[in-house]
Amino acid sequence: MANSSDAAVKLYEIFLAGEAAAVHRLIDEYAMAPSTADRIAVTRLIASECAHFEELAEKVREAGHAVDAAVDRHVQVFEKYHQVTTPSTWLEVLVKMYIGDGLAADFFAEVAGVLPEGSREIFASVMGQTTSSDWARDAVRAAVAADPAVAAPLALWGRRLLGEAITHMQWVLAEDEEVTDFLFAGAGSLTSVAGFFDSMAQRHAARMADLSLA
Repeated sequence: MANSSDAAVKLYEIFLAGEAAAVHRLIDEYAMAPSTADRIAVTRLIASECAHFEELAEKVREAGHAVDAAVDRHVQVFEKYHQVTTPSTWLEVLVKMYIGDGLAADFFAEVAGVLPEGSREIFASVMGQTTSSDWARDAVRAAVAADPAVAAPLALWGRRLLGEAITHMQWVLAEDEEVTDFLFAGAGSLTSVAGFFDSMAQRHAARMADLSLA
């Protein structure tokens, strides 16, 4: 069975790389913002992601690992995800922001019970809520209310985001047996990989409804 402390450090490293990739993508998407208010909102979201990066980086350093090496080990899969889910419109940017935040929160909700004490608090801080992207949800709702025709293509976009996220999460799990064993094979672990992703899909469906895209 995987050592919980070692596996937690691996999770710190994986999500550290995810935060780095997310910040780089948000910087690119900042240029698509149509108004000063939107650019300010994206700037605040970038600041939030940077703060999360530093929280995880501190835990990686405490474990005696180099932050840059940790990012290098894991960032490629996140970069590939962003490459295949590059938004073409501002509304797609907004949906991706809110869905991405939500998927992180969903992941935390699923794994919180198996995380060791201490790590649970760190991941709750980094992943456990979506308030930083609530403005994106509100903007999408307003756009759908103003023009219901935008809902169908955005709903397809949301489904694509989920499908690609699950595919890339599976790649992450396949690359690190220690983390997979910790989450799914040990005492008190999650029931199954399939059940884990099914639960995330159900949470995603509820979030799409929250966006007025169900």
